[in-house]
Amino acid sequence: MQIDAYGILENVRTKKPLVHHLTNWVTIYDCANIVKVLGASPVMAHAKEEVAEMSAIASALVLNIGTLTTDLIESMKIAAKSANKKGIPVILDVCGAGATKFRDDKSLELLNEARIDVIKGNASEIARIAGEDVRTKGVDGGFVRRDLIEIAIELAECRECIVVITGKDDIATDGDTTYAVMNGDSMMADIVGTGCMAASVVGTFCAVEADLARAAASGLCCFEIAAELAAGECSTPGTFKEKLFDRAYSLTREQVEGMQRVNLR
Repeated sequence: MQIDAYGILENVRTKKPLVHHLTNWVTIYDCANIVKVLGASPVMAHAKEEVAEMSAIASALVLNIGTLTTDLIESMKIAAKSANKKGIPVILDVCGAGATKFRDDKSLELLNEARIDVIKGNASEIARIAGEDVRTKGVDGGFVRRDLIEIAIELAECRECIVVITGKDDIATDGDTTYAVMNGDSMMADIVGTGCMAASVVGTFCAVEADLARAAASGLCCFEIAAELAAGECSTPGTFKEKLFDRAYSLTREQVEGMQRVNLR
């Protein structure tokens, strides 16, 4: 299916939305950078004293529980409720769900106490949030027996939100329309942070596009085309990471339309 992924990227570059993050300390620099090179404006404000005010001037809010603390969850709740009041999309990366009970419990707290518009994770993280008996290996995906599209659709319908599963092929669904994004390169798994960056990319595209499933699929498509281009220029992870930002910054319509592999499922 041909979606206008580049058209949404153009809107990002034109509108330069502010994307507020409460995110993973391990990858915070990379998340800020990917948002910036795509043309948006990242802000990483975590203090509970200012998160509501920051969310109120943002166009999207990205929450990532990768470096989880109880205090951070409280800040996330405040930020999410402020975002809900303004009506901007809230993206939750359930990073590490399925690894510990604490992560599972806090993910569900966020989902139950605020409106989450997009739940994003790898296969085992999303499966765990959907109630499946699976384990996540730290923040790396574990084996899931059930069909991932089926799980994503059921969770999207249950939570009335968009569900995004990242992996070799990505899934983005609102329960009715399901996109499969088949771009990307295996070298993305050789550096830390591509999953967290993916959540930031989804938030960035959702900041300018009301159809959040289409926005998520388009963002992942552009991000992963940049990864393909970067991998074509190098053979080592450090250089790949540098090239990834460069290629995301310089993406053209010709590249996106010529390389995108997105299907309806």
